[in-house]
Amino acid sequence: MTTDIQDLLAFVAVVKAGGFREGARTSGKSASSLSDAVRRIEARLGVRLLNRTTRSVAPTEAGARLMERIVPALGEVESALDVVNEFRDRPSGTLKLNVPLSAARLILPPIITPFLHAYPDIRLEVVAEESFVDMLAAGCDAGIRYDDRLGQDMIAVPIGPRLQRCATAASPAYLNARGRAEHPRDLLEHACLRGKFPSGAMPLWEYERDGEIVRVDPSGPLIVKIGGAVDLAVQAAIDGLGIIYLFEDWLRPHLDSGALEPLLEPWWQTFSGPFLYYPGRQYLPSPLRAFVDFIKAGGGERLNV
Repeated sequence: MTTDIQDLLAFVAVVKAGGFREGARTSGKSASSLSDAVRRIEARLGVRLLNRTTRSVAPTEAGARLMERIVPALGEVESALDVVNEFRDRPSGTLKLNVPLSAARLILPPIITPFLHAYPDIRLEVVAEESFVDMLAAGCDAGIRYDDRLGQDMIAVPIGPRLQRCATAASPAYLNARGRAEHPRDLLEHACLRGKFPSGAMPLWEYERDGEIVRVDPSGPLIVKIGGAVDLAVQAAIDGLGIIYLFEDWLRPHLDSGALEPLLEPWWQTFSGPFLYYPGRQYLPSPLRAFVDFIKAGGGERLNV
């Protein structure tokens, strides 16, 4: 039994996009050609792979199982074909990274431009999201995460600053009106601006001083989804709505300008920086290999401290 690899690619595009129309937009093919491709696979396999409604398309149990196996397999095929790139003068192709918004904002900016200038035949695609996705199933070559989120079967390369801190801050107007907390538990009496992960989990605010770790669960008038809405919380803190807890580097411009005042700084907890991670394949796609080598050689050096 043979199935055209282009039909399999069409099936994967439809499932990832959640529909034929969106799949057509992302793949550059027509919706009708994608639908025909899926029908051919279903006819050859003798099983329905997609549940189709007027509003959505979702994989059946058989379709989900096929996705689990076919996406890594297609990745290996792409890697095998990419070996040919080693015979080119310059690496080429697409490198797709899955990163949290904090990495897109704080880690990648000093790296992307010099990397793409060094490798003009590479196209970089960055997907920024806070959900902890299966990188390969999402069609990405590599990702950026912190060490507590790395899979055991992944290779990790340090990227960006090796030490980071979470800062607590508020506007001078808020602190003048409500007072300045002297201990993390004092935050329970303040208006605090919180963040929530897409999963619904709301991380505690964690502090450390002289070996003592304190975790608090404060409340306040604003909760934002961690990701694209974080800047809304930053602006709310600047406007005097409450206290914010966020990466120090994210808040640094506002701390330096005086729009925000640091709070509980002796308690700010230091943690290790992020890692570029990717599966341990014998043959890496040439764009990924170029990026790994670039990072190892000190790409974005001004952040690697």
